[in-house]
Amino acid sequence: MINPIQPRLDFVQCLHAGGLHRMAYWEWGAPDNPDAVICVHGLSRQGRDFDQLARSLQRRFRVICPDVVGRGKSDWLEQPMLYQLPQYVADMVTLLARLKARRVCWVGTSMGGLIGMGLAGLKRSPIDALVLNDIGPSIAPGGLQRISSYVGQPSAFATVADAAAYLATISAGFGRHTDEEWLELSRPMVVPHEGNWRLHYDPAIRVPMAQTTPEAVEAGEAALWALYDSIVAPTLVLRGSDSDILERSTALAMTTRGPKASLIELTGVGHAPTLVHADQIAAVEAFLSRPLAGHVA
Repeated sequence: MINPIQPRLDFVQCLHAGGLHRMAYWEWGAPDNPDAVICVHGLSRQGRDFDQLARSLQRRFRVICPDVVGRGKSDWLEQPMLYQLPQYVADMVTLLARLKARRVCWVGTSMGGLIGMGLAGLKRSPIDALVLNDIGPSIAPGGLQRISSYVGQPSAFATVADAAAYLATISAGFGRHTDEEWLELSRPMVVPHEGNWRLHYDPAIRVPMAQTTPEAVEAGEAALWALYDSIVAPTLVLRGSDSDILERSTALAMTTRGPKASLIELTGVGHAPTLVHADQIAAVEAFLSRPLAGHVA
């Protein structure tokens, strides 16, 4: 049965070239808890993806699940080319300043993991522990092509159930879920629009991806590996055994470079584990609950 406890919704004002925008975030747990976990979603998802994980983590942490700009309850940007990592990282720096946390842990799925690498790889990074959910510095081109085929495409659904059925067709890599679990994951993915339902995000988030050249991909991969090699925070990599985004060779390389991450492979899952099921939640919770140097357990 799905736990009925719900999060608090808040907003933080962030800066972009040409103006300001609001980023929404969902907050779980005691607002004065100095130990925070930031959970950040994938390219076309939103912060409510982490409801089940947050319900478990909130017993020990303040859990913050932002809607990355252009998604969910957050504002859309007028300049589509700003939908890239530098803007996302800058927004998260603003969010972290708002939180004033003593300890900051990061859980990032896919794009959310890239944002986490962008933050954790910076000098004097505030990230104390990092979980990368089915993502690494090298991204398999086949998976990118699959995602590019559906992100930003026009959508209109008569009912939420119709939207859930469509999302199931493009989300086979998430693994098996009960009907109740899938409906909970799908409800926040659509919003009312002109008598129907549409996907929650700005279709223009696909523009930077569509305009990426092979040279830019190669340069971006080199930059991500450089960031990864600079990370000092303890790091856990989760990989779906059937992932078409995080190749096993990349995941293994991540255990020998940079923070020398721990690696857990999840069978029967592709891209990306939803962190809904008990075994996935337990793996994340166990890693984040380990005492860190300079912190009291």
